[in-house]
Order: sequence, then C-alpha cells, then structure tokens
Amino acid sequence: MPRPTEEDKARFRDLVPDDPRVEVRPMFGNLGAFLGGHMFAGLFGSDVGVKLPEADLTALRERGARGFGPEERPMGGYVTVPDDADARDLVAQAAEYVATLPPKAPKAPKAPKAPKAPRNPEVPKK
Repeated sequence: MPRPTEEDKARFRDLVPDDPRVEVRPMFGNLGAFLGGHMFAGLFGSDVGVKLPEADLTALRERGARGFGPEERPMGGYVTVPDDADARDLVAQAAEYVATLPPKAPKAPKAPKAPKAPRNPEVPKK
C-alpha cells in the first residue's frame, strides 16, 4: 500500500476546507477528510481522491480521472483528482456534497473481550 510523504500530507491538509465540522484523521497509513461521518476526500500515497455525485464523477473520468484507492479494488463513489483539475475546488465541492448527506450514526463501541480463563499448568499444551 503506498504511503504518503510528509509533504503529501501537508498538501492534502492545505486542500481541505477550514471548517470546524471537518475532521482530518489517519486511515490505513494515509489520511481522510470527514464531514458528518462521511469521508469526502482522501489521500492514498500522493493521490488525492474526492467523493462527488455520479454525474460529476463521470465528467472527471472523461477528463482522465481514475479510480481512487488500490488499483485492484478502487473505492466506489470516489475518483482521483486529475492532474489538470483544481484540486482545492474539487475538495471543496466534495465537502459541500457530503454535507447534503444525512450524518452517519456513530458506530457502537465494541464489547470488551471476555477475559481468558487461566490455563491449568497441569494440562499439557496441544
């Protein structure tokens, strides 16, 4: 999995709108920008991806945008920002788009694992 450089991370953070509702957090060694629980932009290696309505994604694909994420399994609903596009504008559009979606319900905390029973030292291990 490609890892972003510190320069890539700084560039990504610079593209994300300055909005108190936006949260940038680590995701699998990369970064994601979230609003209302929805990721609207992400960093995968040096690629910036955005979530937009399907019509906008189609238009970007026609301009050369490719799937965002691992080549063998790109993320649905996202494209990588094409080189000739205004990344800051697309990231802002993506934030505006996900702001129209209903907020995601927070995930319930995982139940704590039951403690393991102490092993009887008289019983040999298998």
